[in-house]
Amino acid sequence: MNAAELKEYFVRAAPDWKHVQEIRIRTGRPVTVSKAGEELWLFSDGLMPPGPGKNDPVCADGMLIKEILGILSRHSLYAFEEEIRQGFLTVEGGHRVGIAGKVVPDEDGIRTIRDVSGLNIRLAHERPGCADQLIPMLFEGGQIESTLLISPPGGGKTTMLRDLIRQVSDGSPWGAGQAVSVVDERSEIGACFRGVPQCDLGMRTDVMDGCPKALGLEMMIRSMAPRVVAVDEIGTREDFLALRNAAKCGCRILATVHGYSVEEVMRKPMMAEMVSEGMFSRYAELSAIPHPGSIRGVYDRGFARIGGGI
Repeated sequence: MNAAELKEYFVRAAPDWKHVQEIRIRTGRPVTVSKAGEELWLFSDGLMPPGPGKNDPVCADGMLIKEILGILSRHSLYAFEEEIRQGFLTVEGGHRVGIAGKVVPDEDGIRTIRDVSGLNIRLAHERPGCADQLIPMLFEGGQIESTLLISPPGGGKTTMLRDLIRQVSDGSPWGAGQAVSVVDERSEIGACFRGVPQCDLGMRTDVMDGCPKALGLEMMIRSMAPRVVAVDEIGTREDFLALRNAAKCGCRILATVHGYSVEEVMRKPMMAEMVSEGMFSRYAELSAIPHPGSIRGVYDRGFARIGGGI
């Protein structure tokens, strides 16, 4: 099977890609699709839940994966060398392709990844307006409050963050537009391609793409004078120190973290320290049920419930 044949299977199986989140292609394994939170296998006659179908599931081999990588990189993998060292590449449209294979190390860490055996194609979806229900609970006195979005993987936190950034940047009935600086370490918020965001992050937003959060925040605060800074998936001590500095500089913060609840996040020592310092005055719990981005609850600085619930 070649890439053209695989494309034909996909066209027949999923004519509507609106709810497709991921395509996973592994050597010698069935091609799987995550659609609306459900894992499905690709068969020649359509997408079905894992298990026996009318025909054998469509499986990939090494040659197919190599061909797909060539197409996605426009046959110029060297142009994506820096991204590949980090285990992914971002292609036009903002879609992110995770890579698994043989790591080639060097004295500085990872030189490249070769003998690629698995691809995880994460499709970039914008949901303009998905934050409409949440955003009134995050403003006070016409100003956005520093907010931490909490959700498990697939819970919609990055999509929600993206729309919050857009609305804060452009302005909304709840507050005038403000300058926002986004440090997009994994190229997922703005889905930049060659430095240009493929997703709408608003007219007053600047993006530092592919840069570690701590370094990027320092650079943006120094050079772009933002009123609001935004980052995805905080988790290291360096992230904490950089966000602390941003808060001391008067910036409001929009950030996300993996977790199922405020209580779970609070059990992480670093997050507990952030909370004790009052870094955030809003906490929003998101869920994938009944759909990604569902609001389980919104809480203020003292963890009094403001709204939400599914």
